[in-house]
Amino acid sequence: MKVLIVDDEPAIVDLIKINLELEGFETQCCHSGKEAVQSAQSINPDLILLDIMLPDLNGFEVCKAIQDLNIPIIMLTAKNDIKDKLYGLELGADDYITKPFDGRELIARIKTILRRIDKYNVKDDTNIIAGPISINTTERLVFIDGIEASLTPKEFDLLLLFCENQRKVFSRENILELVWGYEYIGDSRTVDIHVQRLRRKLGSYSHFVKTIFGIGYKLEVAI
Repeated sequence: MKVLIVDDEPAIVDLIKINLELEGFETQCCHSGKEAVQSAQSINPDLILLDIMLPDLNGFEVCKAIQDLNIPIIMLTAKNDIKDKLYGLELGADDYITKPFDGRELIARIKTILRRIDKYNVKDDTNIIAGPISINTTERLVFIDGIEASLTPKEFDLLLLFCENQRKVFSRENILELVWGYEYIGDSRTVDIHVQRLRRKLGSYSHFVKTIFGIGYKLEVAI
């Protein structure tokens, strides 16, 4: 597993690098936004740890620049402002962690995300069909009316959860637990943001994802 570490503070980069390599991860480091974009495109890492406050391009701008690569991103931030965190999630980040953080928590979050995208658990080839939506779980591909849809890792996991459990109502807390993992500690608005993004990707089928007032969401395919 290859992790790209992006931070302009050498001491933090070195600490993260040591922790990850002790866990068996391969690492590559860079210290600016432009360098991060170039590295993401050239080495195609399995996950990116991305600081918000960077020289030249900030973390948000990096997220925008590489969003088509569909690489899982954990934002690193010294700010405890929920607006910054939610904005990062809107741009496609999968999680965030506030500095200073415990190395064990960071490792746990990384492993949770990688497990969700089958980097640790290999599954048999399975196709899940929900009306016009077809999901190949092995290759993590989604097709809508036969046309491939570009989903971020978390959008894919969310859609997969819904399609595997059609008509089942999930609370926001359920979704946080099942999609983000037990280690995830976040605001339930994170779920709302990802549901909104998923609906946009579903296009004319956005109404399949139903809001259950006061509870959460479910997928109901119209026949």
